[in-house]
Amino acid sequence: VQLVESGGGLVQPGGSLKLSCQLSGSIFKPNHWGWYRQFPGKERDLVATISSVGVANYSDSVKGRFTISRDSAKNQVYLQSNSLKSEDTAVYFCTAIIFGSNYWGTGTLVTVAS
Repeated sequence: VQLVESGGGLVQPGGSLKLSCQLSGSIFKPNHWGWYRQFPGKERDLVATISSVGVANYSDSVKGRFTISRDSAKNQVYLQSNSLKSEDTAVYFCTAIIFGSNYWGTGTLVTVAS
């Protein structure tokens, strides 16, 4: 099972980015998808999750600015990030839970700077 994130990069404050994550190597659909982020020297923090039936949850720090979605047919999850702030700069990881096993991608760097 492999998860590969894409879509990170440099964006100005107030800008937007859409991160994508592709799942491969599994014949089963994830029960849950999630996005986490990691600041330098810190633990990974939850950003957003979405269940197999589309119920989404967000951390308070991104609520109203970020939107998680998924395309079950394509085995992809997305994170639309709007109104980005410098404090959103981090490495973003996607995760998928399949029958109790938690899989992680290798991360994509988002840098918010002018």
